[in-house]
Amino acid sequence: MELKIDGLGFSYPSKKVLDNITAEYEGAQLVAILGPNGVGKSTLIYCIDRILKPEGHVFIDGKDSYEYRMKEMAQKIGYVPYASSDIFPMSVVDAVLLGRHPHSNWKSTREDVRLVYTMLKRLGIDDLADSKFNELSAGQHQKVMLARGLVQQPEILLLDEPTANLDVKHQLGVTKLLRDISHEDNVLVIMICHDLNIAAKYADSILMMKDGTIYAAGTPEEALTEENIRAVYDVECHVIEDEGRPHVILREGSL
Repeated sequence: MELKIDGLGFSYPSKKVLDNITAEYEGAQLVAILGPNGVGKSTLIYCIDRILKPEGHVFIDGKDSYEYRMKEMAQKIGYVPYASSDIFPMSVVDAVLLGRHPHSNWKSTREDVRLVYTMLKRLGIDDLADSKFNELSAGQHQKVMLARGLVQQPEILLLDEPTANLDVKHQLGVTKLLRDISHEDNVLVIMICHDLNIAAKYADSILMMKDGTIYAAGTPEEALTEENIRAVYDVECHVIEDEGRPHVILREGSL
């Protein structure tokens, strides 16, 4: 799969949010989008997924995204929001089955159900299969939404802070799983992340945003430098190497 973002821009009535975003990703990898609040990370995701219509173009496998019909687009790109507004008392299985809609007609197949249970097990939440979706904790809810996005089996999976409601152990586990799924299932996974060290540990590529533009992009080693972190986040830090990856240590007085 190939994703090409060409001259992307977007403005709300009172503010320009994205300005000339250009990037290209090809093949299975985990891409982490980093940057402070308000720099346009979620807006960029919305524009890629056609939730918002931007200036410029998004090409998927060489074809402008607006040339795809809605169902074709759903087979190409999956999106997991920061939070879901679903409040219906459906079971977890039924909630995750909604992710199979782009591949099925009116009725779920046995294969759809098998894929759902397989994904619940991969995420370690198969014990919640019969639980009510609207009665889950925030962390459980987040994992179910992630399962829904993964069973969609898209070529590109967009995630808006998928570990936001998880404790440290599960943040590490889910991010590692996303990297593994990317490599094993041949998916381009693009996730918004606020933890520099989790991104450094697991991401194949980093995209750092500042003021609606791309400030730095590349491997974790290339992007996560002391100079870039100072410029993007306005904090002082020390970057060391840990198991072949950069590790960021914030300096006292930097917050």
